Amino acid sequence: MCLPSSYKRKQQPFDFRRKEGGDRMNGRVFVIGLGLIGGSLSLSIKNNYPNSTIIGYDIADENKKLGKMLGVIDDSVDTLEEGVKDADLIIIATPVREAELMMEKLAHLPLKKDVLVTDVGSTKGKIVQKSCLLKDKGITFIGGHPMAGSHKSGVSASKALLFENAFYLLTPEDTADTKSVQLLIEWLSGTRAKFLVVSPQEHDLLTGVISHLPHIVAASLVHQADAASKSNELVTRLAAGGFRDITRIASSSPAMWRDILLHNKAVLLDLLDSWIQEMEKVSSLIKAEESDGIFDYFQKAKNVRDELPQNQKGAIPAFYDLYVDVPDYPGIISEVTGFLAKENISITNIRIVETREEIYGVLVISFQTEEDRTRAQACIAAYSNYDTSIG
Repeated sequence: MCLPSSYKRKQQPFDFRRKEGGDRMNGRVFVIGLGLIGGSLSLSIKNNYPNSTIIGYDIADENKKLGKMLGVIDDSVDTLEEGVKDADLIIIATPVREAELMMEKLAHLPLKKDVLVTDVGSTKGKIVQKSCLLKDKGITFIGGHPMAGSHKSGVSASKALLFENAFYLLTPEDTADTKSVQLLIEWLSGTRAKFLVVSPQEHDLLTGVISHLPHIVAASLVHQADAASKSNELVTRLAAGGFRDITRIASSSPAMWRDILLHNKAVLLDLLDSWIQEMEKVSSLIKAEESDGIFDYFQKAKNVRDELPQNQKGAIPAFYDLYVDVPDYPGIISEVTGFLAKENISITNIRIVETREEIYGVLVISFQTEEDRTRAQACIAAYSNYDTSIG
């Protein structure tokens, strides 16, 4: 029986730059799952290595057709057996539960002896354990997790540079050779991501703290507000402002988070116990009316948060929102978006909030990057006298 590795590998940053002669990477890449992540990885490889051949597989025929039409993949297949034939790299870009099933199926297919297999899942313990099915057949599996996303989903939202400057965690077992890790990084170098090598266990702890637990808390806050709204309808109206923003991640895929919580069970149960203790500490401060203690609690939180990196991507996709105070009259949205269109500034989302700190008529415009938000703020100032603010 093959057991998961329990070693603690030191974090290893890779500052990988494409080597001269990189176009020699003209092999066959098989991507299983043509969503945002699978599609974006396909584009990054194709752009970096135009002589490579990208083959796609998805249970939805529409995704395969769309992937070919948009040039995300070169061709598609209807079965896994067709796809793995002569594949040099296999990327499993499916939710974690499906990834386990895919590895079970791959273990029974004729794969090239030197093929590399990787995934993109946000949990790693069970995935790496399941990869032993491949390891037993002499196939190298290196777990992967590109820590970036988008407001949009699906293959049509694929971007070659979706992962630029984002952390890309790799979780090879201690038996994986360095050359295989370097080869995978070379294949993925077109992402322009920052590669870090950690153990599967360390990965699940890190993502549990900075991604999984925050999603649980956000969902819990929404449940609490919903329960309160049953006795006071003003809760829902007022939640349209800042509350909606701080609980934004609660809108993520329920199926995905069900699988993540079940896969990272042990880590999350420990973290939830710690969270309960933290809330009990706050509760005791309030009960005892410890003014200095309450102040210190928020002061420390402010200091820690203010010191967090601002200009790099993390586990949760950043939201670059711009608040625009506008008069309430028909056509205001088209007017503002018209300003942005003149300067070729793309937006990812736009909405009106009823109230934000008692200010009425606020447009909240979301952008893909901080640079776009900065340009938009300058653009709106140039074309109008509307006040804008960031957060």
